[in-house]
Amino acid sequence: MVALVGLFSVLSDHFWSLATLQTITNRIPTLALAAVGMTLVLVAGGIDLSVGSVAAVAGAVFGWCVLDGGVAVPVAAGGALATGLALGLVNGALVNALRMPSFIVTLGLLEAARGLAYLVTSSQTKYLGERLAVLQAAPLGGLSVAFLLALALTGFAHLVLRQTVFGRHLIAVGTNEEAARLVGISPERIRAVVFAASGLLAGLAGLCHVARLGAADPNAGSGLELSAIAAAVIGGTSLLGGRGSMLATLVGVLIIATLETGLAHLGVSEPMKRVVTGLVIVGAVAAEAIRARLAARSNRAAEG
Repeated sequence: MVALVGLFSVLSDHFWSLATLQTITNRIPTLALAAVGMTLVLVAGGIDLSVGSVAAVAGAVFGWCVLDGGVAVPVAAGGALATGLALGLVNGALVNALRMPSFIVTLGLLEAARGLAYLVTSSQTKYLGERLAVLQAAPLGGLSVAFLLALALTGFAHLVLRQTVFGRHLIAVGTNEEAARLVGISPERIRAVVFAASGLLAGLAGLCHVARLGAADPNAGSGLELSAIAAAVIGGTSLLGGRGSMLATLVGVLIIATLETGLAHLGVSEPMKRVVTGLVIVGAVAAEAIRARLAARSNRAAEG
């Protein structure tokens, strides 16, 4: 993170500014919320590939309720969140009932939910204007309500993971599901909760996306699941389960947002942005893997 900020500050005359900082912080709520939910699922030993499509469906439901149903904005927002929660519960129920890898189940929902987004919007972008402007309001130093909300939820998730019995059980299931079951922990209950949380947070991410664009787009959230996984893994979350940190995931989100903003300042083309972003993600994950390996070696030496 420090290296990226230093590099872009040297290469661009206008990167190191309050306006850039506000741009970075205000563009990350959608990814941050999805990444928090993804971290919970990854720590439990699963994966959720449907978060981008669930975010799109939630935004589509909000747009349909407001424009076609004539529903008040708070009620429509509640409907969008309920949609995300329901789809998350479906993921958890299918993974538990079918005993299938979460990769397969959520991949199927990725396609199904994307189709639902197109059906709800009739394959058209629904323009909503300022109906969710409250999320884009900046009451504190230019920081949006959406960013502050994402920050608060990240902090809450961090406390749940590190300071509660549920968090301990979650890590235990991700580390060794059978051992957790033998000591009385229900892996099925843990999976149901984390997939429901992931769906709910994806629904909220969809609302943040609608607020930022002023429109419900059926293509919204495309690739969001990959960015969420990347942010979590950059932060040291294990794809094998049992290890993760919400605060480190937030740093991963900031790294991705800083990289995208810095490349935009340099006028890099969209295809090249994707190439550079991919290489930086691989480099960051490799650096974390090397750090973890060195730490483990140091611990073994100290024990010896």
